[in-house]
Amino acid sequence: MPAHEWPWLLGAIAFGGVLGPLLLMIGLSHSSAATASLFLNLEAVLTALLAWLVFKEGTDRRIVLGMVLIVAGGAVLAWPTGEASASGMGPVALAGACLAWAIDNNLTRKVSASDALFVAGSKGLVAGCVNTSLAIALGAAWPGLPLLSTAMLIGFLGYGLSLVLFVLALRGLGTARTGAYFSTAPFVGAAVALLVFSETASPAFWMAALLMAIGVWLHLTEHHAHAHLHEALEHEHGHVHDAHHQHAHSLQGDASAKHSHLHRHAPTTHSPPHYPDIHHRHRH
Repeated sequence: MPAHEWPWLLGAIAFGGVLGPLLLMIGLSHSSAATASLFLNLEAVLTALLAWLVFKEGTDRRIVLGMVLIVAGGAVLAWPTGEASASGMGPVALAGACLAWAIDNNLTRKVSASDALFVAGSKGLVAGCVNTSLAIALGAAWPGLPLLSTAMLIGFLGYGLSLVLFVLALRGLGTARTGAYFSTAPFVGAAVALLVFSETASPAFWMAALLMAIGVWLHLTEHHAHAHLHEALEHEHGHVHDAHHQHAHSLQGDASAKHSHLHRHAPTTHSPPHYPDIHHRHRH
């Protein structure tokens, strides 16, 4: 990873790997699970707002509407059906956790061109060690082997593999769009419960499915194209020699196959359809 990207990665680890989970635990201890699940929909909203307002990621009304519908679907699905309780500390901590993860998402985008396995492994290793040390220091008991193995499996799927895929999505879609798609997770979980565990679908499930389907359709059918300037850029990531990669090098073997090395993009202007990926982070 280039030296100038390390501050972004360390910031992402601090906010998303350490501060976010800590605030979540505080929020859960002062709130019901139903209230917490509803509050966690703030992450996608805050992620998009930071991407658009602070990091100047390009967007349009179609993408904003799609994100609103996707988040609304998650809110409908997570809306508490029974008694939901929370003290004053609970909502504040949960909102703080969502803000920490929103900052994490936007900082991780800054390093998304680097090796996704390295980014995910670094975040998991550092955050895991810090949070485990904090738990032990606060008197938590070491779990038994069955619980530990189950937790490790859940962590591998829900944090490790999920984070690798998230970084790859950030690389190709940008932060706001990736956050919007990520917020469909409650619907996917509910669908698995229906298909695998034969649970009954509630009216809220079908309402959420409709809202999310429209929101995702708005995103997938986006056509964003305009004349834009690519400023000079130097980075390293896997690529083929396409419209954005016309450089020459002494790579041994077939240069038309996907490969990775440090390369420089010369300034150029063109107008193909594009997402706010690692090559299209221009202002609008």
